[in-house]
Amino acid sequence: MKVIEHIDKASASGQQPLISYEIVPPPRGSSVKDVIDVVEVLATMNPPWIDVTSHSSVTQYHERGDGTISKRTVRKRPGTLGICGIIQNRFKIDTVSHILCQGFSKEETEDALIELSFLGIHNVLALRGDTPSGLAATGAVTASGRVINRFASDLVTQIGEIRKGKFVEDIVDSKPLDFCVGVAGYPEKHFEAPSLRADVANLKRKVDAGADYVITQMFFDNQKFFAFEAACREAGITVPIIPGLKVLRSAAQLRSLPKAFFIDLPDALVEPVLKNPEHAVEIGQEWTLKQSVELIDRGFKNLHYYILNDVSSVKGIVKKLGV
Repeated sequence: MKVIEHIDKASASGQQPLISYEIVPPPRGSSVKDVIDVVEVLATMNPPWIDVTSHSSVTQYHERGDGTISKRTVRKRPGTLGICGIIQNRFKIDTVSHILCQGFSKEETEDALIELSFLGIHNVLALRGDTPSGLAATGAVTASGRVINRFASDLVTQIGEIRKGKFVEDIVDSKPLDFCVGVAGYPEKHFEAPSLRADVANLKRKVDAGADYVITQMFFDNQKFFAFEAACREAGITVPIIPGLKVLRSAAQLRSLPKAFFIDLPDALVEPVLKNPEHAVEIGQEWTLKQSVELIDRGFKNLHYYILNDVSSVKGIVKKLGV
């Protein structure tokens, strides 16, 4: 079932709240059992869908003393496609595969979508992704000369073409591939955007290109999300906007989360953790529970938790929400 169908069905039946989760593929060399163990616990919480992130390889170039240049791939994780296939076909839980612009050509994107369709997976999240080393953020061509999608809106457009059965190259007896497409929104604006208004305008371009729903970057201040959602509606964005939440798990994350995700943490959360770092987990869980309850009370019945493969951080929250 598509994400948008889950949302519509839950809304029509009053089956609320609807809570989804996002997991990260383990580093190469780890066993697939690591993923299965996480999903087995998530399955007991009856998620409508699970997102599986994707990571482009980061390539480093090194000039040797003789003038030659070596290339080394340094950050690489198992592909999201295979993991989505395992989850959906073994656990019968719908999955959302993250598809990136950066690091992948249009042909590679097309191949991935065809493979997902073969696996019976019809949900994708279209993202620009981090810029791999050696590739300019504004570039539209890979090192091998193949064309890439520069922005997420371009990727959504390509998926829209594939929905119509139009591929990069003519394929004999090709048929349209039916995908539900999600895109990312940033309540505190994307760090590269000059303003929130400009960022919302960019989000609208993604929606106008064919996105079915928006899922937000993690945030810890509901007021910023409410302002973001209002700005989106004012701009004419009518698709569902799903708030993304994460549980703070340690005092160290007070520094790492803002640095990694370009977000702010409220003083009301930061100060108790600094005073009692040994209780960071409990403080973080209580904060996310409070956020969740307020969001649901304000009418946002679909929540998305970024668990980073730590199910324990959300189990108690979901239980208290009565899901």
